[in-house]
Amino acid sequence: MRNKLLPVCLLVATSIFGQVPVDTTSNAKMDALFGRDTTLHTPKDEKMNLDAVYNRPFLRPGKLPISKGGYVEANTQYANTDGVSEGLSFQMRRMTIFMAATINRRIKFLTEIEFEDGTKEINIEFASVDFQFNSLLNLRTGILMNPIGSFNQNHDGPKWEFVDRPLSSTRIIPSTFSNVGFGLYGKKYTRNWVFAYECYLTNGFDNSIIANTQNRTFLPAAKVNPNRFEESFNGVPLVTLKAAVKRRKFGEIGLSWMGGVYNKFRDDGLVLDQRRRVDVWAVDFNTVLPGSRTYLNGEFVWARVDVPSTYSQQFGRRQQGGWLDVVQPVLRGRMLGWNTATLNVAARLERVDYNVGTFNETNENIYDEIWSVVPAISFRPSPTTVIRANYRYQWDTDILGNPPARTAIFQVGFSTYF
Repeated sequence: MRNKLLPVCLLVATSIFGQVPVDTTSNAKMDALFGRDTTLHTPKDEKMNLDAVYNRPFLRPGKLPISKGGYVEANTQYANTDGVSEGLSFQMRRMTIFMAATINRRIKFLTEIEFEDGTKEINIEFASVDFQFNSLLNLRTGILMNPIGSFNQNHDGPKWEFVDRPLSSTRIIPSTFSNVGFGLYGKKYTRNWVFAYECYLTNGFDNSIIANTQNRTFLPAAKVNPNRFEESFNGVPLVTLKAAVKRRKFGEIGLSWMGGVYNKFRDDGLVLDQRRRVDVWAVDFNTVLPGSRTYLNGEFVWARVDVPSTYSQQFGRRQQGGWLDVVQPVLRGRMLGWNTATLNVAARLERVDYNVGTFNETNENIYDEIWSVVPAISFRPSPTTVIRANYRYQWDTDILGNPPARTAIFQVGFSTYF
């Protein structure tokens, strides 16, 4: 049945024709309000999470056919867990390079190369060719960012008021998660509404999501395997589907699912195991409250993994988590010599539950969870640069529910496009 998903997407896409011109002024006002970048590489329309890979500043030097850009982020932090600290640290978290080219009026190429922790990790996070037929039907092929939730695609540091990436987006959804594959995407405009979809088949997960050094079910462990860019671990494609709707002057909501077989169930025709699935569902949303101009952005995720019965109960069959960001602009205008500066206060509430369920023997709750709250102050001297100060307070509870380890982290950092 899963092999029929791509033709179904194609059938739905081709059943709708035409494109309605849209008013872009409201979207531009929202970008300016929160100090976001408004220099875009795609036509000016209603931007959604779908457009995140192109919604970046690019520079085209002279008459060269390639546009270039990137961003960098760094910070310092002081952490203390239950009274124990390793002192002050400085981190060069990442530097990312973008390159884009218009091969033809409707054939585009874009790549994103990321250097993490200096050069400890070097990754091609995105490298695709887009064949654009019309607004509703486009083909994308190459190294893709699976559109699960919102953060995996929309993860650039300068867009966020927080130093750390959301916990559930990096520990349940393994952001940034990229794979080789292809699929369809598009948008449909109808007066004040915008509808979007994405439908991809890619390589996927492997046994490491349950056989790892974390000693728990941990989907990000699959990112360590570089062979997923060369071949599928088991020959069964990972399917990722997303649908989103946006109401102008109101906000956007997206529903997404990513699922497939993760284990090696057959080798050279010999059956090794039954097919074991991993499925992830996510809901994401963002909106601006009228009057107060408060920006709300959130993502909630649920995962289900078919763990073999030979594994102990510390390996979760179900996981869930989420986060909510609240950003309130306080001052806007000329500050400290910058003409378009913005001062924001913000807060993030987040949770990760690695193991949803109860123990078979006692019927008591299995814990293994994290709660965190992060108040923040951010200053944007320009829409493409953010200087941010965060205080993270985090509770880590082990699988038995013992008193949680309490961690306090002070962070000051910056991130900017260039």
